[in-house]
Amino acid sequence: MLCQKGRFVADSGNPNDNQSTAGENGEVTASYDASAIQVLEGLDAVRKRPGMYIGSTGERGLHHLVYEVVDNSVDEALAGHADTIDVTILADGGVRVIDNGRGIPVGIVPSEGKPAVEVVLTVLHAGGKFGGGGYAVSGGLHGVGVSVVNALSTKVSVEVKTDGHRWTQDYKLGVPTAPLAKNEETDEHGTSVTFWADGDIFETTEYSFETLSRRFQEMAFLNKGLTLSLTDERESAKATVGADDPDADTAEPSARTVKYYYEGGIVDFVKYLNSRKGELIHPTVIDVEAEDKERMLSVEIAMQWNSQYTEGVYSFANTIHTHEGGTHEEGFRAALTGLVNRYARDKKLLREKDDNLAGEDIREGLTAIISVKLGEPQFEGQTKTKLGNTEAKTFVQKVVHEHLNDWFDRNPVEAADIVRKSIQAATARVAARKARDLTRRKGLLES
Repeated sequence: MLCQKGRFVADSGNPNDNQSTAGENGEVTASYDASAIQVLEGLDAVRKRPGMYIGSTGERGLHHLVYEVVDNSVDEALAGHADTIDVTILADGGVRVIDNGRGIPVGIVPSEGKPAVEVVLTVLHAGGKFGGGGYAVSGGLHGVGVSVVNALSTKVSVEVKTDGHRWTQDYKLGVPTAPLAKNEETDEHGTSVTFWADGDIFETTEYSFETLSRRFQEMAFLNKGLTLSLTDERESAKATVGADDPDADTAEPSARTVKYYYEGGIVDFVKYLNSRKGELIHPTVIDVEAEDKERMLSVEIAMQWNSQYTEGVYSFANTIHTHEGGTHEEGFRAALTGLVNRYARDKKLLREKDDNLAGEDIREGLTAIISVKLGEPQFEGQTKTKLGNTEAKTFVQKVVHEHLNDWFDRNPVEAADIVRKSIQAATARVAARKARDLTRRKGLLES
């Protein structure tokens, strides 16, 4: 059976352990080495039909190449083996991604007779994310792997520090130019991938610093404790650095760099989003975390109400922004609406004759981040950014109900303020509807 990227699999966490070992509760855990690399299919059609693999050959597809490589590094962070990712747009238009993870394995893959790093770079859907390999959960939407980046680039250079040495290999149009080279000894570990997108395939090979930096900031928010930097060494970028500073030394132009690190993760995300939204209804961000190890499902939620009249609920699955929502968001909304209504009636803030508050009333002024991580995410919708896993709805709904109910009980003043704001929103909504109805009736009478 073909496995989609993002499947939970066991991980021993020891890159030098080539054997399966018994973990807690006696379950079998697998190592991340050459034997963990499972090959599913080749790269033959990638250059002929690139849109099938990266969505488009325009600017969006170009940036997806970067995300695909960075996703591999984020997978190492999710597995607890990396905490730093550095991305550089080179002066000649190439992109380099460096992480301090374990390094792509260099041992021979039995089924291929080639080093694992070469298989990962030359065979589609080959990697520790598939079958019984080395990751518990994996990010990324398409999950085609760095092999597609290799196929759609004129040149790729990979450097791996693992097993006590530095290893290097170059590729041209997806084909290795020489065997994997074993270089000097080193105690360091990590992977560096540098690629140059093929201008004959892509409509443009000009990367947007703003597009990349926005995505990387989002990824840093979603991966607590991860440091993610972006540097632009292109001459056009250097010209803009210090352009608005009359005291800047323009004799030695420097590269443009941003660095993102958020110790608070999505709690910091909510604070960042609410920093421009005026008065807060309650001072602290409500923070919820839960994990179901048996179903290999986890959720993080951060939420805070402000005095504004718009809703800002953003959901993610395996770090992918689910623009179209999905089951995790449905579970959140259902739990929130039910809980606030019940609390409002229990505390006599809503009278018996009053209608229940609508979900939109309760979410007015709410900023919330919902981030789930699950083994086999099922993406639906026109742009494949809607989560379809039914287990996510029931899990999130249960977690939100339990944790938010506890928070309301421990913070009765803030809870009452949230309910009162929701009641005001409902009153305004009903009044607006009545005004619209009256205007329509008057229009009919006058016509």
